[in-house]
Amino acid sequence: MFFTRKQTDLISPDETLPGRSESPWHLAERHVVLDAPVVTDEAPAGHQVAVFGLGCFWGAEELYWKMPGVWSTSVGYAGGDTPHPSYDEVCSGRTNHTEAVRVVYDPAVVSYADLVKAFFEVHDPTQGMRQGNDVGTQYRSAIYWTTPEQEATALELTRVYGDELARRGLGAITTEVREAPTYYYAEDVHQQYLAKNPNGYRCHSNTGVPFPADA
Repeated sequence: MFFTRKQTDLISPDETLPGRSESPWHLAERHVVLDAPVVTDEAPAGHQVAVFGLGCFWGAEELYWKMPGVWSTSVGYAGGDTPHPSYDEVCSGRTNHTEAVRVVYDPAVVSYADLVKAFFEVHDPTQGMRQGNDVGTQYRSAIYWTTPEQEATALELTRVYGDELARRGLGAITTEVREAPTYYYAEDVHQQYLAKNPNGYRCHSNTGVPFPADA
């Protein structure tokens, strides 16, 4: 039985839902906007992968597919314990996953630092287990790095933005920064959702603070 209240604390891994051994849903082969593969377990030569959690993944994916140098995006679940969870399971708070967007990009065109700066500017990284009116562990802020270079950049830019927020009297950053865990693709209905539903829900509960220009 799922929790009926908003889950705002992670639970013990042995309390999480069992999930399943493989994904039960079919994903479209091509990205609706970028005409690249949706499933990108193997990135093209010279490309890199970045994974971010910044609230509802519909608006997060739209942010990144619009950035020059991004080859493909997808939405999924990461950071939790339940293998191949469903959307309803993640929203129950019983998987420990956050809603995530996976970005495959060409670092010769767009830097990882630019992806991280956009991440901080478009959501509020101080809110803990929520984004605006969206409350729950699945809305927590996260940067999941895939290389040591990404780790160093993510930590440094988190410090810089945190210092800027503190200078303006705002709260401390609660973003989870760690090595990328297993990423599970979300159901096809959620992939490129705002391209399929242009008037769909967008949550960008940002601080209004731009990233320092000299960083």
